[in-house]
Amino acid sequence: MDVAGKVAIVGIGHTVQGELPGRSVEENAVDAIVAALADAGLAKEDVDGLIACKSAQGLGNDVAVGELLGVNPPYAQCLDYGTCNFSLHLAVMAILSGMAETIVMSYGANARTGKVDFGAPLGGVDLATASGLVHIAGPAALALQRHKYLYGTTDEQFGWIAVGQREWAGRNPNAIFRKPLSMADYLATPYLVEPLRRPDVTMISDGGVAVVVTTAERARDMPHTPVYVSGIAEQSGVRGAYNPDNLLRPWLRDAARSIWTKTGLSTSDIDVLYIQDPTAVWSLQMLEYYGFCGIGEAGPFLAEGHTRPGGRLPLNTHGGQLSESYAWGWMHMVEAVRQLRGDAGERQVDGAGVAMYCSSQAFSKAAASILSTDPAVAA
Repeated sequence: MDVAGKVAIVGIGHTVQGELPGRSVEENAVDAIVAALADAGLAKEDVDGLIACKSAQGLGNDVAVGELLGVNPPYAQCLDYGTCNFSLHLAVMAILSGMAETIVMSYGANARTGKVDFGAPLGGVDLATASGLVHIAGPAALALQRHKYLYGTTDEQFGWIAVGQREWAGRNPNAIFRKPLSMADYLATPYLVEPLRRPDVTMISDGGVAVVVTTAERARDMPHTPVYVSGIAEQSGVRGAYNPDNLLRPWLRDAARSIWTKTGLSTSDIDVLYIQDPTAVWSLQMLEYYGFCGIGEAGPFLAEGHTRPGGRLPLNTHGGQLSESYAWGWMHMVEAVRQLRGDAGERQVDGAGVAMYCSSQAFSKAAASILSTDPAVAA
């Protein structure tokens, strides 16, 4: 399906990210929807589609959000793991198929004040959880150990992901963690799950995020510069542990190959890069598989400073999940839109016109989107 320049993001909104005591998952999602609609210059009656993303607790589906928002859109869906890429792709397909014209996508969470126990198995007990791998940090730590063994990646090289994210977060008033983090500070931090330290793993936070998507034709009448979808791609790895070397998630390479082939673009076309990062290992892997550096070369690439402020490949300019907020990667899309609009304030990247967002569902699925202010990019 050729999607280039046919669908655009026209509204973004979010709550404060951090602790929102007394607010439900659905209330946080609806607060963000209200903000996103206002950003787009729309009322809820102008929307004919709703895509909700469930939280880690399994709350916040389309029925619960629709009831609280007070809408009956013709098109309503929910994704169990609708990180913003997967939700965006569903919205694009719904719009291009004629199921809806303008869709609002939402995510809400209260995992922090709701005291969700991420140390308990979320998907039922299996062999992995029986072995103690009850959180994403466990298998991610094993993946990093494997990378270190194969390619000689050092703790300091890897640490530049977390340190760089904190540098970007220091310029972001929305970020939860803004206190400077030096390499010395990082290396002095005890292991959380060796070789991962606390700054290598996402925090848990409350908040809501929403994005409004519509047709390119309608986007021209919106108050902000439209941010067009230039290309989308997905790849599953749902065979899980039956995939060879699945800790390294080699099927990410297939998602990369797909989006570069579909769009005709290359890594040199990307001005700002966003990688969903429940752990910093995801950034390490995707930098390599998407071709921003060679396989096994992410360590030296990071140490050279390319992804930090002033580098040639700004990565997660909001601080990502390591320093800004949890939000299942939804704030990555919000930040990409802000950068392309030129609204990112102190952290604005000069000349940002093309953004890429890479995300994944743990060891099961991968998704990528390329966004641009130019509808002709990849068209």
